[in-house]
Order: sequence, then structure tokens, then C-alpha cells
Amino acid sequence: MAYTEKFQAMSDAARARVDEVAPEDVDALIAGGAIALDIRDPDEHAKTHIPGSLNISRGKLEMNVEGIITDLDATILCYCNAYNRGALSAASLRDMGYANAKFIGGGLNAWKKLHEED
Repeated sequence: MAYTEKFQAMSDAARARVDEVAPEDVDALIAGGAIALDIRDPDEHAKTHIPGSLNISRGKLEMNVEGIITDLDATILCYCNAYNRGALSAASLRDMGYANAKFIGGGLNAWKKLHEED
């Protein structure tokens, strides 16, 4: 998908200021208590998602997250299909005080690729 120059610049800036988690590390982080946060729209989440993940769409993230994830120290692994929305969401969460908000590099697509043989 082709993105506008300004959107891509915002996404790139977000990626530069939050930590990226490798897809191969996601399962172990979740097993250790990290929260997988699918920030795609509910219809996208309904089709496929990382098992056990929470779903708060990007458009409602800042309005709803505090009522769902109350621990500001929780490790939160934001993801979308690839990078951009996940990185933007992690950056927003960091701005809200969630110190361990990160994003999954390559998003759901990269995570699914690792699990194709499962």
C-alpha cells in the first residue's frame, strides 16, 4: 500500500523513538507476561490475530486504553499488519506514560510467517 509522504514520515519518526521487537521474540515475551495489543480494526482482528491478544483499534486507542491496561509498567507489544500503525500506537502509549510500549517489527504478517508450519 502506498502511503502519503507525511504519514510515512510520522510513522518513521515513531519507529525511531520506540523499541521494535523481533517477531521471533514475541511468543516468549507473551509467555513472560507481555500484552499483545492488536491495534487494527475489529473486523481485521476477527479474521486473524495473535492468540490471546487484546484489540483496541488505532482510532480509539488513546480514549480506551487506560480502562483496559491499567499498569503503566506493563510490556505492551503493539501490532498491525506490518509496521506503521503499530509504531504509531506504541509512540502514543509511551507519550501516555506506558514506559514499556513497543511494536512488533513486521507486525502480524511477520509473526504469522514464523507460524506457518505450526
